[in-house]
Amino acid sequence: MFLRANARRAGLTYRGGTGEATYAGVLRDGGVVGVAAHCWNGMVLLQAPDHAADLARACVGFSGRAVTGLSGPLEQVQQARSALQIEAADLALDGAEGLYALDLSELMVPEALSQGTLVCRPPSAEERGLLCAWRLAYDIEILGATDSEEHRQRSAHFLDAQIAEGNAWVAISDGVPVSLAAFNASLPDIVQLGGIYTPPEFRGRGFARVAVAGSLLVARDRGASRAVLFTNNPSAVRSYTAIGFQRIGDYSLLLLR
Repeated sequence: MFLRANARRAGLTYRGGTGEATYAGVLRDGGVVGVAAHCWNGMVLLQAPDHAADLARACVGFSGRAVTGLSGPLEQVQQARSALQIEAADLALDGAEGLYALDLSELMVPEALSQGTLVCRPPSAEERGLLCAWRLAYDIEILGATDSEEHRQRSAHFLDAQIAEGNAWVAISDGVPVSLAAFNASLPDIVQLGGIYTPPEFRGRGFARVAVAGSLLVARDRGASRAVLFTNNPSAVRSYTAIGFQRIGDYSLLLLR
């Protein structure tokens, strides 16, 4: 998803802009069967069932830039990590998560959303400050960020881009925002959910599944037929499987110190 979305948004030529990357691929019988991308932010993205190690080395060699992390199917990330000689001591985050998918025709809409007890809508301008604080809290809790000016700006920039692209939604209970859902990547046929956050005081009440389901109803109306996400949080897994998601594999996110 990240590979496809970034290439669609920014093209295949690296100039240093947001979304751009240096790409390396494996060709077989005239088709691409594996890809690695060293992105503008230092992340190496992988979709390479074969030759993940070779592709990672080649891609980073072509770019000549520092690596800040790896992301992709678990086995491929492990192979690339070994090839790039990334040690455990180098890592700020070593995440292994389940990869979940949903055919949007099988989305199970929570009763609270279908009956209007709760609503899901795009954020208002007045809610930006609150949601930026939520996004920073998510980055601290899930990605190991710190409450620094750099991370506050990074979190706000990321959320602002999602809002500007129409890829962020809030669940509302009695006029109060209670949960945030967003798409990290969006294509005409598929969306990838990410940055889903419910403040601790609102957890355990089904708000996240309303925010996610509401966002997916919009994606379905736009023409998408499939959604994916990854998580290792048991509570989140219960929320997602309750609306139809099923585990289809394993995913990994590594972030370097």
